Order: sequence, then structure tokens, then C-alpha cells
Amino acid sequence: MAMDEKESIYRSVLILKCQMGDQHAWTELYRMFNPALGYYIRRLLGKEHLAADVQQEIWFSVVRNLPRLKNPEAFAVWIYRIAHSKVMNHLLRGNSSLPLDENDDYAADEPEDFTPADAARIHAGLDQLSPIHREVLLLRFMEDLSYEQIAEIAGCSVGTVRSRLHNAKRDLRHILEKAYE
Repeated sequence: MAMDEKESIYRSVLILKCQMGDQHAWTELYRMFNPALGYYIRRLLGKEHLAADVQQEIWFSVVRNLPRLKNPEAFAVWIYRIAHSKVMNHLLRGNSSLPLDENDDYAADEPEDFTPADAARIHAGLDQLSPIHREVLLLRFMEDLSYEQIAEIAGCSVGTVRSRLHNAKRDLRHILEKAYE
């Protein structure tokens, strides 16, 4: 059995235990998902002080609604869908200008290889991207989600995910090139 398969089974059992009210399972689930979820929220909001409040709202929603989750394997997509919704609500309430859709043609391009030494520049570059571009990059490369899963989280088509990802990589590349000038 592959490690990913073992991890998937472990997560599914953990979710089922949480649905049955096991407090130790809740603690483990929180420890497992909270750091990456926090990073995702902070990067999308760009405001540290709001991120903690939004993160708490997300966990309240998870606690209230997890008993209704029918497919434990869908938990990662489900929690990021909740996070997406909460973050977008906060951004829209803050009158941020969010483009609703991007119809640029998708052109396949190879992902760039970034060294660990470039991490600080990449994080700074992410902060300069629009929330929708930060989101697709974070979900694809930090959470390793599929295009289909990202589309489900973002509430858009797979084609839109591809377009956003293409544009986000192009914009991040441009930002990083300017940082080297």
C-alpha cells in the first residue's frame, strides 16, 4: 500500500471519528489541517489581523457541519471550499476589487523550478498577486489539489482554473523578474 493511500485511509478514519465526536480525533484533524489552512487564508487576505478571525470562522463551520459530510475523502476540498467562501466574503465586504472571471486563453507552460533561496521573493511576489491568482497557486502547488478540486473550491470551471493558473504563473514570473532587476 502506497504512503498516499495509507494517509488517505488515515484521514478518512480520522474524519469518521470526528463525526462520532472523538475529541482526540478533532485535535489531530486540527493539527493536520490548520497550518496549511492558515497559510492559505493569510496569503489570500493579505491582512494578518483578519486571517485569525476568518480561520476561526472556518473551524466553527467545520465543527457545525462535519457530521453532514457524506464522503470523508472529500474533506480537503470541502474545508477549502468553506475557506474560499469565507475569505471571498471578507474581501468583498472590504470593497476589494476582485475580477470575477478571466477569459484569457490558456497556454500550457512548464512550471518553473524555484530554489529554496527564492522562497522569500516568492512569498513577497504572492502578496502582490490578486486574490484569485494567489488562491489557484496556493491550492495547486502548496496543497497539490487537482484542477477539478480547485474548480470545485473556487466555484468555477476547470477551464477558468487553467486560465487563472496560467495568468498567475505569468504574473508571478513577471514580479520575480522585476525583483531581480
